[in-house]
Amino acid sequence: MSILHAIILGLIQGLSEFLPISSSGHLILAREVFGWKIGSAEIEKTFDVALHLGTFIGIAAYFWKDIGRLIRGFFKAIVKRSLAADPYSKLALLVLISTIPAGVLGIKGEALIEQKLGAPLMICGLLIGFGILMGLADWMGKKARELNSVGWSEAIIIGLAQAIALAPGTSRSGVTMTAGLFLGLKRETAARYSFLISLPVIGGAALYKGAKLMHTGLPADLGGPMLAGTLAAAVSGLFAIYWLLRYLQSHSLLPFVIYRVVVAVGVGLLFLLR
Repeated sequence: MSILHAIILGLIQGLSEFLPISSSGHLILAREVFGWKIGSAEIEKTFDVALHLGTFIGIAAYFWKDIGRLIRGFFKAIVKRSLAADPYSKLALLVLISTIPAGVLGIKGEALIEQKLGAPLMICGLLIGFGILMGLADWMGKKARELNSVGWSEAIIIGLAQAIALAPGTSRSGVTMTAGLFLGLKRETAARYSFLISLPVIGGAALYKGAKLMHTGLPADLGGPMLAGTLAAAVSGLFAIYWLLRYLQSHSLLPFVIYRVVVAVGVGLLFLLR
């Protein structure tokens, strides 16, 4: 794999991880369309770990203040046994609750996700279906509630939505924002909560997969491309978060819905014609 290919895949990962267009779906489709085969399945997994690490670095860089506040609020709630101990105590527990479904399904259903849900035409169908659902949520949602209004049951609902997003083509940020919009959250608020609950999921996925692959070692010729891909994912991910949170203050999600449908139809026709 060349460094240029690694940078392009890193840019795709960073942008599509946080924009509601599906990072896993875009990576699989890009590799299939352009024929960018890295090597064995294990080597591809190793490279994917590097890309996930890059997106984690990007989101951690943006939310580093919030991370500190959430950690402090979590421990204050435990020590003082009160959610009123800190303004971030309840939010920390809500984030934890929303993380559990995706964490459990990601570990238990990893083989199913990799073997059954990665076909290009299935990804195209999920891009369209969940894109239309996101458009409906954006159109029908009241878009009036702030982050401090999120309750326990709603954290579970958004967490279950995040678990669904393990299927390539759904988009983790897209489906969690969809759930938040249906629950009446503002666009920017739904996106912010989506990003916060992605922190432990993305970081945990990189750590879990990295630990599984440690015993295989890193191929000598993959070090440079992995570093380039990681940096590209980190920078583009940071940019995507910064831009999207500001964009959603005054714009709808319709362009992303249109983009998902156009890409899915175009790629789907390409594979059918092949």
